[in-house]
Amino acid sequence: MRIKLIAVGTRMPGWVEEGYGEYAKRLPRGDMVVELVELALAKRGKNADIARAMEAEGEAIIGAIGKGDRVIALDVLGRSFSTETLADKLSGWRMDGQDVSLLIGGPDGLSAKVLALADEKWSLSALTLPHPLVRVLLMEQLYRAWTVLNNHPYHK
Repeated sequence: MRIKLIAVGTRMPGWVEEGYGEYAKRLPRGDMVVELVELALAKRGKNADIARAMEAEGEAIIGAIGKGDRVIALDVLGRSFSTETLADKLSGWRMDGQDVSLLIGGPDGLSAKVLALADEKWSLSALTLPHPLVRVLLMEQLYRAWTVLNNHPYHK
């Protein structure tokens, strides 16, 4: 199974690269491939048109989604999952044989167009999280769900 993590924002701080990389390298290569696709943040200035910036980011996200992928948007208004529920979903995605695109918006979230095309909306927390931290948290949760499915002691 292939999971594409499509995230708005490039040039992350070292701690983000390190945290994301730590969990990415723990996943076995053939079992679950996670690919990070970083997209440029739209220009924002003093008098920026935020709606236009979100629309531009949304178009880039849509362009990065794989044909036939299950699309899951990370959104504060989405459903929250327990680790066990995420593991069940991961198992189901594997069984379906369908690749997955997980979408992380920029500082203002995802555009309405992106949210409308999502098969599912997932909330990591009711808290507003910094988008760089979401990458690390999401990767850790994917790894944790994988450990649940494979009876690995990490989750215990």
